Amino acid sequence: MLIDINDVSHRYPGRAKPVVDDLSVRLDERRIAVIGANGSGKSTFARMLNGLVIPSVGSVNIDGLHTSRHGSQIRKKVGFCFTDPDSQIVMPTVAEDVAFGLRRRGWSKAEIAARVDDQLATYGLERHAEHAAHLLSGGQKQLLALASILVTEPDLLIMDEPTTLLDLRNTRMVADLVSGLPQQVVMVTHDLDLLADFDRVLVFDQARLVHDGPPAEAVAFYRALMGVDA
Repeated sequence: MLIDINDVSHRYPGRAKPVVDDLSVRLDERRIAVIGANGSGKSTFARMLNGLVIPSVGSVNIDGLHTSRHGSQIRKKVGFCFTDPDSQIVMPTVAEDVAFGLRRRGWSKAEIAARVDDQLATYGLERHAEHAAHLLSGGQKQLLALASILVTEPDLLIMDEPTTLLDLRNTRMVADLVSGLPQQVVMVTHDLDLLADFDRVLVFDQARLVHDGPPAEAVAFYRALMGVDA
C-alpha cells in the first residue's frame, strides 16, 4: 500500500507552533518504524495515516484515497492500535470485543462466532473468551486489541507505541507477533531494540522529519541527535 504525504503541516487549535511541519514522504515498505523524542510529532503523524487527524495544510493519501474526503473507506483498509489498549476495548467480554468489528459485514451469527473463535485461538485468548475484557493482564489486553483490529483484515496496521505499557516478556511477545503479520505495519516506538527487522525508519524532531533510512543508520542518527552514546 502506498502512503503518499505531500507538503503537510498541522497545528492543533490554540497552539502557535505546528506539531508536524513541512512533511513530504512516500512509503510503501512492509515494515516502517517512526522514532523521536516525546512531542516530536510522531504520534500526530501516525494519526494522519487513518484520518484521525486531518492536516491543516497539505494532503495525505492512502492507497490513492485522500484522508479528508475518504475517511470511512480508509478506515476499512487501515487499522489503528493505540498505546493503551483500554482506550479501544469497547465491549464487556473478550469474545464480544473481537466480534464487534464484524457486525456490519452481513455475516450470520454462526459465521461471526466461527471467525471469533479462530481469532482468539490465533492470539492465545481462547480460554478467556467470556472473561471481562478490562480485567485481562496488560499483555493480554494488547493481544485483544490487536485481535479485534486484525479480525477485520486491514491492509495496513498503524501502531502507536504498542509496547510502552508492557513488561519485557510481553514486549517480546508483541514484537514477535508483529513480525509475522502479513499486513504492512507502521509502528511508532521508543523501543529501539524492536527496529532491527524493519525496512525503513523515520526520525522526527521538533515537528519535522529529520532522517529517513535503514534501522542501524536511523538509530545511530537518533542517538547522536539526543546526545546519547551508542
